[in-house]
Amino acid sequence: MIKIAPSLLSADFSSLSDEVINITAAGADILHLDVMDGMFVPNITFGAPVIKAIRRHSGITFDVHLMIEKPIRYIENFIDSGADIITVHAEADDEKNIRRALEMIKEGGAMASVAIKPGTDAQAAEKYLDIVDMVLVMTVEPGFGGQSLIRSALEKATLIKKIIKSGCRSDILIEADGGIKASNAADVAACGVDILVAGSAVFGADDYKTAIDEIRRNAVSALK
Repeated sequence: MIKIAPSLLSADFSSLSDEVINITAAGADILHLDVMDGMFVPNITFGAPVIKAIRRHSGITFDVHLMIEKPIRYIENFIDSGADIITVHAEADDEKNIRRALEMIKEGGAMASVAIKPGTDAQAAEKYLDIVDMVLVMTVEPGFGGQSLIRSALEKATLIKKIIKSGCRSDILIEADGGIKASNAADVAACGVDILVAGSAVFGADDYKTAIDEIRRNAVSALK
């Protein structure tokens, strides 16, 4: 089933609790939370204390996307903050530490996910398919919202989906993040993507529910 995950990066930061409540009421399946450290990407957003503060305002699934260097240092913090899914980037540390970070996420009771940038080969994610619950394919360069979708990045989603289906763990989800909106949702879903992250396309809309419903409807149409 296709799921829609609005990205809080595009929300009104002056009233985050209200935004979380409203996006939940609008029918979002998941709330995507972009954590940036100003080092791995050229932007700084928020950390575990903010996530913990907004956690009490909704029971929606919290999908925490760590765009930070050496994420192994902070896994416990984000588990404690109430994260349900935690994603670490394959490019953020060496293979040994990324694998250990993924193990820590699962040991903490959350779903473990690995992300790759648009310029990173699919093989960088493939090496972790024995442990992850999800692979996040970035369809923009990470760091800022409001960018246009890089369609060539979707080819990696298709490839990874084929690899997953041919293996023993066909339950691994594929998530795509960046530049997704109603007009391209069908193309994204057709590449085997299970979770569509949408930022400005939802939080920039006059009606969150209408925006979410339109993205979902177009995505599901690609599967018929």
